Amino acid sequence: MAEPYRPAPEIEKLGDADGAPFYDAVAPASFPDHIVRYRNQRWATKVGLGDFTQDQWIAHFGKFEPLPDNLSKPLAVRYHGHQFRHYNPDIGDGRGFLFAQLRDEQDRLLDLGTKGSGQTPYSRMGDGRLTLKGGVREILATEMLEAQGVYTSKTFSLIETGEALERQDEPSPTRSAVMVRLSHSHVRFGVFQRLAFEKDEQSIGDLVDYCVRHFYPSLSDLSGEAKVTALFQAVVERTVRLAAQWMAAGFVHGVLNTDNMNVTGESFDYGPWRFAPTADPNFTAAYFDQTGLYAFGRQAEACAWNLAQLGGALSRIADTDALNTALKSFGERYEEVMADAYFQRLGIKRTGTDDFEFVMALMRWMTETGAPYEQLFFDWYGGPASQSRADTGRVGELYTQSKFDDARARLLAFEPVDEKRLAHDYFKSKRPCTMLIGEVEEIWDAIADADDWSLFEEKLRQIALMRDAYGFDASRYLTG
Repeated sequence: MAEPYRPAPEIEKLGDADGAPFYDAVAPASFPDHIVRYRNQRWATKVGLGDFTQDQWIAHFGKFEPLPDNLSKPLAVRYHGHQFRHYNPDIGDGRGFLFAQLRDEQDRLLDLGTKGSGQTPYSRMGDGRLTLKGGVREILATEMLEAQGVYTSKTFSLIETGEALERQDEPSPTRSAVMVRLSHSHVRFGVFQRLAFEKDEQSIGDLVDYCVRHFYPSLSDLSGEAKVTALFQAVVERTVRLAAQWMAAGFVHGVLNTDNMNVTGESFDYGPWRFAPTADPNFTAAYFDQTGLYAFGRQAEACAWNLAQLGGALSRIADTDALNTALKSFGERYEEVMADAYFQRLGIKRTGTDDFEFVMALMRWMTETGAPYEQLFFDWYGGPASQSRADTGRVGELYTQSKFDDARARLLAFEPVDEKRLAHDYFKSKRPCTMLIGEVEEIWDAIADADDWSLFEEKLRQIALMRDAYGFDASRYLTG
């Protein structure tokens, strides 16, 4: 059943009449063409926009005509950020903007934001555009992560715009597009950092109130420093869960700068991402990450460091010791949420006894043997219920070696969460749905060389099958 459209332009209540110091009204670019390449009908229906005709879709998500009773003009949000741990005060929404806000059936505030929609005051030397390849990659990332149970933004729309772009890191000229994403927050860590840089304590407090009211309403009865610390504690909890979910998915974000993390702990802004083929802690996604700062095995460390920067910004209006205490909970909670994430992916129930140690032992075995990452979770979903599937599967010989004896014994002792899910067609194959870099490049090559979208569409069908088979709850946003 389709949900009603419920506009909620709440951000307009922040700042002065012109939005300062939080955002600037901007104008979208005018594009020579509008070809709809992706329409997330599943999520459009959930937020009351599923009945749009093709012309309406293009009008709102390609030409950015305002949605009814919503933001009258797009808003470029102001922020700073640490990029590879170097502070940059010259960034902000440089090729995107907040286009609309709306509520879902649980009264949660959601944002429709863009990427590639033109220049803003923060574009610096950039053209404000997005390559079609970048848009295709973001669709593949968000769809795959959602299917794996990761709390992620959703790619809502991708429209090819008919421009030829010059890029240094890929063959040029290349095709252009404008993308819309649906997310639970447009408030990055860097928004608080900018306000702290400007020593604007009043606005930091206003933004705290906004975040509590719309994302963490259970904290609304608090006031003063207690509210600030409680908000930070909640963000720490959400962020540590996200770091664990990335690990369980075998996902490497690639650019974990403070401006690429937000206050709801939602994964978003996908640039040089990759899925790790094996459990290699040193695996990196970005060619420019020469030191492995954001490598697969260091993502939790990066998240904790970024949280420390957010805490530093909040310390202008809250007690530093209290904020530090909240930050320390990241390490204290990490083992617990890692166990949660891995047990969810394996479809087995936690026992509460040595669960994290089991996860670490399994990861060590995967690292030592080079076992295909996604294959392990596919083969052993449901633990003992999948023993025969695993042993007769494409890498079954790995599971019969003595090195796997301890992990096998533990896996067979756990109780499946929902054994009936193994009857799904997805589990009748020998191979899981994967999203390794070779597959991504093959999908793009077909589009670039022959405008052939069949591999892209087939991959989305495979992901949909995977999402249905596992039934993880990532299709629903978290509540406060």
